[in-house]
Amino acid sequence: MTGSFFRILLSVGILILAGCDDFLDEVPDNRVDLNDLDKAAQVLTNAYSDASYAFTDWMTDNVAYTRGVNLRTNHQEIYSWSDETTDATETDTPTFYWNATYNAIAHANEVLAVLESLDANNEEDEARKRAIESEALLTRAYAHFMLVNLFGKHYDKQRAGTDQGVPYVDTPETVFIKTYARNTVQEVYDRVEEDMLRGLELSDDSFFSNSGKYHFNRNAAMAFASRFYLYKGDFQKCIDYSNELLGNDPSAFVRDLTSDEFLNAGSSIEGYAQIYNSPDLPGNLLLIRKVSLVQRTDFAHGPTTTLYNDLFGLNPFAGTVDERENPALVKGENGVFPIRYQSLFQRSSLNSNVGTPYHIHLAFRGEEVLLNRMESYVELNRLDDAIRDLQVLVDNRYSGPPVTVTIQLLRTAFGVSGDPFVSDKFVLDLYVQIERRKEFIVQGLRWFDIKRFELDVVHNLADGSTIMLDDKDLRKVLQIPASAVEVGGLQPNPR
Repeated sequence: MTGSFFRILLSVGILILAGCDDFLDEVPDNRVDLNDLDKAAQVLTNAYSDASYAFTDWMTDNVAYTRGVNLRTNHQEIYSWSDETTDATETDTPTFYWNATYNAIAHANEVLAVLESLDANNEEDEARKRAIESEALLTRAYAHFMLVNLFGKHYDKQRAGTDQGVPYVDTPETVFIKTYARNTVQEVYDRVEEDMLRGLELSDDSFFSNSGKYHFNRNAAMAFASRFYLYKGDFQKCIDYSNELLGNDPSAFVRDLTSDEFLNAGSSIEGYAQIYNSPDLPGNLLLIRKVSLVQRTDFAHGPTTTLYNDLFGLNPFAGTVDERENPALVKGENGVFPIRYQSLFQRSSLNSNVGTPYHIHLAFRGEEVLLNRMESYVELNRLDDAIRDLQVLVDNRYSGPPVTVTIQLLRTAFGVSGDPFVSDKFVLDLYVQIERRKEFIVQGLRWFDIKRFELDVVHNLADGSTIMLDDKDLRKVLQIPASAVEVGGLQPNPR
């Protein structure tokens, strides 16, 4: 049995991912016998893709040409929105993400396929089976959701039924070679929603013990639903699930960067990153280990000093400091890199100097849910509700004199105080986009906003010339890996 989508559909044997169980490399008669709940739960630890999508920031307006850094082929291709030519083992690429994520899906499918046949001797075992099923469904749904939003167009209800998405794989592999068809974006979203809602219904955090933030706990599932319905354009449902997590007082889920704890940690590179990514923070909802180099300041393009200063100069609150701007590291000769990650390294052996670079990724956090709800309020013209949420974010991001957020303050800052042709809704919508861009810089979510809002991106090159990705550019949909086209029979995206 292959048991792993990427071994069949993509370049068999090319990619060996850390943490992959041996059962995935065996023929059918030799697969691991998932004959108890402990084994099933253990297999699910590999149902989380260890590939990072933060490389997408290199395609956005968050970066510019950075001198003095190591620019590999994949960095240059991604920065120029070129289709990938690098080896499938190269991290921080579309192919690496595709392979690792379908591999994670395969683990979830193995568990779901055998779960009903596992004995439950008592009510506690039955409850644990439901919790395992919940985690498997949520991981499968999340993996497909991220894939379709990278390798398909952004969801649009007018065309989602014809836009090509990705294969939704929901059964284990039982043949060596199998071809697949691409489901439409609508079909993928429908299947994601089904798995996600069923996973939420079955969720039970009591079996996660002290490691709950590294599993798809209930809070993370509600944050997933918040993102899902925002991207789908169902703003009321986005608000509903955001409310279920945040309630009327979301401040508990928003880290206070103006606090003494964070301000004092700013003098320690490691200390700040540890606090920022701590599972003890209520707003850090799901943490996943990612094999990546995006956390390294000596690799790839990043925010240049000019770009960075311009972005954080978009501060409408006079006399305040946006604490997201610092601490930041020097990147190359002309860039900076805000501290968000610990740069971690797993040695191949105790005495080895080679190994695997990685970081801990915040897959979901409270600030995103707050911003999702804020945007949905704006879309439904509930501007007072949106400003209340914005006030919470501002209180925890901008140090200095107290700020009372009002629409008039924002209009003045944008220079449209008395302009009757610019609506309050437009001003607030634009400002929420700016806050999202600042909040998620170098973490990968900006790319999805660029697709959602159909934004242009301009990148400068070493010789001073520029290249452009326009609002409806086909390259905003990442190309299906060549091996998936050649071996799996998938139709490539148009160019």
